[in-house]
Amino acid sequence: MHKLLTDSPGTKMLLLGNEAIARGAMEAGVAFATCYPGTPSSEIPEQFFNISKETDLYFEYSTNEKVAMEVAAGAAVSGLRTIVTMKHVGLNVAADPLMTLAYTGVNAGMVIINADDPSLFSSQNEQDNRFYARLSGLPMLEPTNVQEMKDVTVHAFELSEALKLPVIIRTTTRLAHIRGPVVLDEMKPRKRAGYFEKNPFHFVTVPAVSRKLHGLLLERDEKAKEMAKDFPYNEVIGDGKWGVVANGVSVNYVKDAVSDLGIADRVRILKLGMTWPLNKTYIADFLRSVEKVLVVEELEPVLENDLKVIAQENGITVPIEGKGVGRLSRLYEYDPRMVREAVAAYFGIDYTSTPPVDVSDLPELPARPPNLCPGCPHRATYYAVKQVYGNVDSIRPTDIGCYTLGLLPPISMADFVICMGSSVSSGCGFATATDQKVVSFIGDSTFFHSGITGLINAVHNNHKFTLVILDNGTTAMTGHQPHPGMDASPMGFDWPQISVEDVVRGCGVKDVHVVKPFNLKKTIEAVRAAYEYDGISVIISKEICPLFAKSIGKARKGRPFTVDQEKCKNHRDCLNLLACPAMFLDGEQVQIDKNLCIGCSVCAQVCPENAIKPLK
Repeated sequence: MHKLLTDSPGTKMLLLGNEAIARGAMEAGVAFATCYPGTPSSEIPEQFFNISKETDLYFEYSTNEKVAMEVAAGAAVSGLRTIVTMKHVGLNVAADPLMTLAYTGVNAGMVIINADDPSLFSSQNEQDNRFYARLSGLPMLEPTNVQEMKDVTVHAFELSEALKLPVIIRTTTRLAHIRGPVVLDEMKPRKRAGYFEKNPFHFVTVPAVSRKLHGLLLERDEKAKEMAKDFPYNEVIGDGKWGVVANGVSVNYVKDAVSDLGIADRVRILKLGMTWPLNKTYIADFLRSVEKVLVVEELEPVLENDLKVIAQENGITVPIEGKGVGRLSRLYEYDPRMVREAVAAYFGIDYTSTPPVDVSDLPELPARPPNLCPGCPHRATYYAVKQVYGNVDSIRPTDIGCYTLGLLPPISMADFVICMGSSVSSGCGFATATDQKVVSFIGDSTFFHSGITGLINAVHNNHKFTLVILDNGTTAMTGHQPHPGMDASPMGFDWPQISVEDVVRGCGVKDVHVVKPFNLKKTIEAVRAAYEYDGISVIISKEICPLFAKSIGKARKGRPFTVDQEKCKNHRDCLNLLACPAMFLDGEQVQIDKNLCIGCSVCAQVCPENAIKPLK
């Protein structure tokens, strides 16, 4: 039985933050869950995926976040408790339905999990999605520890049903991936059968309907403000004349800093668990109770600005500062040392920061640039493309996924990326705006996410470039989640597999090449044919991700390769053109680590002396 199905109230369990959210949803009686995977949120839907095998919980990996939001909306207006999860940039994709769903509202609890990524550990930007709550008019809750991640999720469903609005829970990378003890509560029964009561003059958002709904949203916003007054996860901690306001993981840093500096008897901490709408009365009372206020919040000065407005509206003259105190900035993730320094500096505490641990006597770690895995088929495809485009003035738009790792030398096959699906659409732009050749790269999951519309655009508008779809049979970068094009039978599911090739041809592409990238000769021939085609050409490079293959028992049976040192003339083409992590230099000679080599044979095909052979 999945551990999150443990029905034993009072039991204490060590959970990852993302697991705690999934457990909270189960305790709340969630019946319907959707997502598009994205770090740092990916472990939440992974729990639902596995739980759905054992229960009647409906779960799906949707093709993108917009679809996930819309599927969840259909269930929520039909009366089912629903959750949808995504990372912060995913909410950009889902913003279109989100903004209007706020108007129509929902008929059962609907919780939107949004995971921000300060410091961009695995993201293309560092946006602060607290602005989405203010933009949409939807409540936003921010837990501060693992226990609260469960409890706040349960509360969010209740709040959502009381307001008949979706509720956003915002987490950050640090919260999503910390572990902590969680006390379990009882699980409510799931309502699995929904029913949608037709009401076109509410749910069909033509202008005349939406004018009315906007007013309704504002009424619900006023109700949310009233409910914010009793929100149990807003809390004043301690007593003193110095005030600190914090949210999310920063609350923990502040509590530690106050304790470490020995000023707990002089500091009042306002912990805000509901960061939209704000309980203005509660905040104003807090501001009146202190002599000065420090705001500790990662990324943008959202609360800092709100507090200054509240102070001005209430004639409160207390100093309020945040960004610019110590190293508190709009950049990157905060840490305990940074917050401790800022608290000490702002309140004039004599404090000398603990020097970092002296590691000068340790040898420097070797640089380890981002790299594709040993035997990754993308490397072979890139090599083949480079044989044709290597000396051509060309542009190589890429996309979000493992293949972004083709950015660095020697592969160097990434010139532009802004978001999911952008490689196809931007390829249209580059091909039309310049005389340069364009070859774009996209993965299979990303193709289904948002590459299809760009490809249709390319066909319809007669754009001329080559699109390479790197089809490794899974959503590899976020942890091998399924997508519509994968064979799900090894995972125990009888889901229809949608052919990438059929979709491409269905979009109207006439020049389609399907290759196995480990066969370099034929792959190069296909790339050359596509290069010479006068129109939009698509190469589908099909080879399963080696790590995924290993996880489902389909790993290659081939022997690892080795370098015959008597034949090798040390050209190092294998090393300099492929840079497979299984290769290394032993003195001046190239060697292959047999423990990393999967036997893909690509290096053997590159070697001009045929010096690379299977290990006997």
